Amino acid sequence: MTDWLWEYEGYDPAAERLREALCTLGNGYFATRGAAPECTAGDAHYPGTYAAGCYNRLTSTVAGREVENEDIVNLPNWLPLRFRTTGEDGPAPWFSPDGEGLREHRQRLDLFGGTLERTARWATADGRVLLVRQLRLVHMGDPHLAALRTEFTAEGWSGEIEVEAAVDGGVTNSGVARYRRLDGAHLVHVDPGDGDDGPGAGGGAADVVWLRCRTRTSDIRVGMAARTTADSAAGHERPRADHEPDRAVQRLRLSLAAGEPRTVDKIVALHTSRDTAISDPLHAAADRVRRAPGFEELLESHRTAWRQLWRRAALDVPGEAGRILRLHLFHVLQTLSPHTADLDVGVPARGLHGEAYRGHIFWDELFVLPYLNLRFPEVSRALLTYRYRRLDQARVLARDAGHRGAMYPWQSGSDGREETQQLHLNPRSGRWLPDHSRLQHHVGSAIAYNVWQYCEASGDAEFLHTKGAEMLTRIARFWADFADFDPDLGRYRIRGVVGPDEYHEAYPDADRPGLDDNAYTNVTAAWVISRALDLVRDLPEPRRVDLLERTGLGPGELEHWKEVSTRLYVPFHDGVISQFHGYGELAELDWEGLGSRHGDIRRLDRVLEAEGDTVNRYRASKQADVLMLGYLFSPAELRALFARLGYELDDATWQRTVDYYLRRTSHGSTLSGLVHGWVLSRVRREDAWAYCREALEGDIADLQGGTTEEGVHLGAMAGTLDLVQRGLTGMETRSGSLWFDPVPSPGLSEYGFTMRYHGHWGVRVAVRPGELRIGLPPSADGLPIGVRLGGRSVVLEPGTSCVLPLPET
Repeated sequence: MTDWLWEYEGYDPAAERLREALCTLGNGYFATRGAAPECTAGDAHYPGTYAAGCYNRLTSTVAGREVENEDIVNLPNWLPLRFRTTGEDGPAPWFSPDGEGLREHRQRLDLFGGTLERTARWATADGRVLLVRQLRLVHMGDPHLAALRTEFTAEGWSGEIEVEAAVDGGVTNSGVARYRRLDGAHLVHVDPGDGDDGPGAGGGAADVVWLRCRTRTSDIRVGMAARTTADSAAGHERPRADHEPDRAVQRLRLSLAAGEPRTVDKIVALHTSRDTAISDPLHAAADRVRRAPGFEELLESHRTAWRQLWRRAALDVPGEAGRILRLHLFHVLQTLSPHTADLDVGVPARGLHGEAYRGHIFWDELFVLPYLNLRFPEVSRALLTYRYRRLDQARVLARDAGHRGAMYPWQSGSDGREETQQLHLNPRSGRWLPDHSRLQHHVGSAIAYNVWQYCEASGDAEFLHTKGAEMLTRIARFWADFADFDPDLGRYRIRGVVGPDEYHEAYPDADRPGLDDNAYTNVTAAWVISRALDLVRDLPEPRRVDLLERTGLGPGELEHWKEVSTRLYVPFHDGVISQFHGYGELAELDWEGLGSRHGDIRRLDRVLEAEGDTVNRYRASKQADVLMLGYLFSPAELRALFARLGYELDDATWQRTVDYYLRRTSHGSTLSGLVHGWVLSRVRREDAWAYCREALEGDIADLQGGTTEEGVHLGAMAGTLDLVQRGLTGMETRSGSLWFDPVPSPGLSEYGFTMRYHGHWGVRVAVRPGELRIGLPPSADGLPIGVRLGGRSVVLEPGTSCVLPLPET
């Protein structure tokens, strides 16, 4: 099982925050960073607990302006458990890894079992050595429970130790340095207590303590309860409540005999007022923790839940790449588990692992849902339903901007309004700058694409014909209304937007933000409109009537859509697709000179702004923009899309385009290596694996320089899984069949995975040199599926498998 372990030997304060993010434990409902229980928030440590969808809005004064931000809330810290030896001279200082007594430190994240194990050995000033082992879980079976077991062993001595366990409500959002000038005090009315007494009680024996609080403006009530017990070896040791302001505290003394382990178990329950089927979060948490079984039973049921997840998400990739992919999958499942299907939440770009991006929902589901569609379609459906519930708000945003249809926000949170900040801080220059990334209206196309791909993969016609159809048509209506006709070009144009590159927000010296005719935006808009037209045409008559009545669609508007979808403008220059109109007129960047002055120039925008310059002047990109088209669409689909628009896109033009932008991209995003690896794989480039490798290492090596400690990059993690699932296999789900077009990879010649397709559980796909094997599990009522590879087409019956030879390359 060593391939399922992620281990850190030794203690390094400079690396602690990164390790805390990568050792986060969660279950889709809430997650807790892998911080040491005896440590509080500071430069080296940042304990954080986050519940999916739990946001609060605060107003701060920044650069002389009042700025409103909504953040995912750092909830009360349930981890605190510290300890110290006692003696005739009184208690020693509390043990801390940052003190002088640490002799040994080891952490082990067990991906298969979903636990974090920690071993530490401390020595007191008088030479007594205390061995401490801890095992932590956030329960994957019961999403409201977590547990921490701590085992103490006195090595070569006997005596007492004092243990303090707490639930700390005096926490703030301070995990991201550049946000610290903003108000981060989200919790109010923090009251500790125990038993059935009121706030502030304590002083007696109490196995269960609790803490309640509220968020300041969203008024989400939070209840957290903890049950702390010692093993029964001594018989008389029970914790006593000794609360402090904002902290529910339990203290106990343990008698240690040399070489004989003593154990303290802390079991915690969390509820919020967003939960269903409860009346009071505090009562629900206290009741749940009292009724919870002991640690051993919780551990067994937790591991069982993880075994079941791994069966559904089986991924067989050999070597170090497989080990990293398991870590990525582990964190995806901790953020978006089957429990997520019961929640009204989206895909947080940085997981539930930290406070970067304020826990907001961007377009990252574009990279996440393709994997979930074929493993956990119920989760994908819930995530798309999150978008549907905010469709009315997207229509309000469009109307306020002077357009029809639905304009989804670039950053979304609790209620679907635009949450993108108005200012952002450049840490290099210390200046607060206007933020125009809210002009990335292509997020609507990403949502429409996700709807279509989910329904193709799952066969969920009910969703497609109802919620999906309404989202698609209202997004299509926005694009058709947003596009304006240019008589000089004889084409429709989409002006004043920002593309996926993000670095380019305006033309040089322009007095307004936005760019015209971003190629990715225009092509995907055309795709959305054409898909909406197909859907309206193919809907069953009762569904079509319902949709037309609900949306007010008429024949005249549909004709206009058809015209726009075939006449949108796509700019070209120098024989390649232009990122946007006028891109070819920008200056070339002195990459070598800039690199020699600054070293790492991935974040070109910050580097140039600190020099008094702007990336808007140069042909330089943060990440894939035009090349994102090659990520979303197969070469054949892309050619057909351009042909529908009246442009020829042959292989030579696309290859020139790939090479052109590859030389001009700084890879300032973890998504960049993923997309470039995918695109290069599809055009069978030998250098594809170098970019795939960068995508694999993006978080574990923190390639973006200090960003992973603020939260993992969930889209990149899920995207690497999908790179194996669809990128290397060339798998597409369309027209009721599985289509394959595998590409050779020097870094990965053999791999396999299990997926769910159209109701078939456990469909097995394996790629070996020269062959692709696919097996369909037995099914009492399952239908056969079509499989296509190259010119071959087979029909696979339940309970059978087939081996298809791969075409020679």
